[in-house]
This record gives sequence, C-alpha cells and structure tokens, in this order.
Amino acid sequence: MENTVKKLEEQVAFLQHEISQISDELYSQQKEITELKKEISNFKKSINDLENEIGSNAIKDDQKPPHY
Repeated sequence: MENTVKKLEEQVAFLQHEISQISDELYSQQKEITELKKEISNFKKSINDLENEIGSNAIKDDQKPPHY
C-alpha cells in the first residue's frame, strides 16, 4: 500500500511539473501572438498609407497640366 501511494505521489509531482512547463510555454506563445498581431496591424496600416499615397498620385497624374 505504501508503495502504491509513493508511486501516485511521484506521478502527481511529475504531472504538476509538466503542467507548469506547459503553462509557461502557453504564456510565451500568447505573448508572441500578441506581438505578431501588433506587427501585422502596423504592416496593414503601412500598406493602406502607401495605397492612399499611390492613389492620390494617380489622380494627380490623370489631370491635365495647367497650360492646356
């Protein structure tokens, strides 16, 4: 009986350690995902800004020069 209890205690300790490691890894991944989402948002904003700039330049290019 004592041997069984000892084995169970070892298994519980092992599982607690594994859960702790998984929790740490999950936290790390969540942090990385948050940072990547911010980067994607910044890239989208940069792309939109460039598209708007290109669009406004295209409108200017379509206009006739003032001497016509």
